[in-house]
Amino acid sequence: MVGYGFMGAAHSVGWRQAPRMFDLPRAVEMTVVVGRNADAVASAAEKWGWAESATDWREVIGRDDIDIVDIVTPGDSHAEIAIAALEAGKHVLCEKPLANTVTGAEAMAEAAERARARGIRSMVGFTYRRVPAVTLLRDMIAEGAIGTVQQVRAAYRQDWLVDPDMPLAWRLQKEHAGSGALGDIGAHIIDMTQFVTGLGVESVTGTLETIVKQRPLQAAGSGLSGSAGEGFGEVTVDDAAIFTGRLSNGALASFEATRFATGRKNALTIEVSGDRGALAFDLEDLNSLRFYDRTAPDGRQGFTRILVTEPQHPYVSAWWPAGHMLGYEHGFSHQVVDLVGAIDAGTDPHPSFDEGLRVQRVLDAVERSSSADAVWTGVASPVPAS
Repeated sequence: MVGYGFMGAAHSVGWRQAPRMFDLPRAVEMTVVVGRNADAVASAAEKWGWAESATDWREVIGRDDIDIVDIVTPGDSHAEIAIAALEAGKHVLCEKPLANTVTGAEAMAEAAERARARGIRSMVGFTYRRVPAVTLLRDMIAEGAIGTVQQVRAAYRQDWLVDPDMPLAWRLQKEHAGSGALGDIGAHIIDMTQFVTGLGVESVTGTLETIVKQRPLQAAGSGLSGSAGEGFGEVTVDDAAIFTGRLSNGALASFEATRFATGRKNALTIEVSGDRGALAFDLEDLNSLRFYDRTAPDGRQGFTRILVTEPQHPYVSAWWPAGHMLGYEHGFSHQVVDLVGAIDAGTDPHPSFDEGLRVQRVLDAVERSSSADAVWTGVASPVPAS
């Protein structure tokens, strides 16, 4: 695993727990974690269960005892590491968004395609797909439970930047993060919308806003928090993104991604409305799904709460008895299950780098729309192979 911060901790839990709770077709060994600071990465290795630590990812991906490279670094290094790992014959799991630019994401998708021909697999870490209730939501739409999708409302709201004294972390610098709330959490709701509906976002109109434009320079940081040092620096990414999308069947989707939703800590919601019913999910109630059946008799209609903890629900049978809740960390175990299973079966895991590229193209279209006074902007399509 390259990187060892917030996502490194979450991925480590997934790698450690999955082989213990699921019958994986291959044994998993947490061999080495890589970071720039030798002392800090050694401490992370001991804390999270990695056998050893290193500071040179290039040396590590050349080792014969490494089969999978898990990338949890900031977006500015994703392309370089992933492409090198794929060319070295390693399967790759890369955190979202796939890259900081469409160009970078295209290069990664092309490398993944070349590697696929040699049996090398790659996957993007859109982990919320693997919350059992979200997977069930997708399955119910595919089965026709709500009929034809007519509208989607998706939002991801946090408030960790409301305090103007929160220091200037890497997530607030375009050269490292690519974009702000748009790419960091907006990518999740774009991917989730496309995943659960099976429809692509084809055009967008949107606005980006940087609410606090200068922040104290960061002296030290951990996760989403940090301590301020001397001086101030410019925030070069968006704090909030609000946009509308047109889906491939003509339906409208509204999106909001913000780090300035006071009181909202990690509120990801999606509601999909169809001509036969509706489905709604809220990450702050992640073991539940709300279902409205418009075909029910008059006087019996209303949103019904489905508790997604039964053994027949996605992923749940490996865990606890019905009603014994799962949490945020379980999605990372499910990610490992799907990746290792696909590698063993010789199939392509999802979301693929191509799917990550499609999300990147939507992010790019939102940025272009915002720069052009929110004009409707088409999402770029892949160039056909000659």
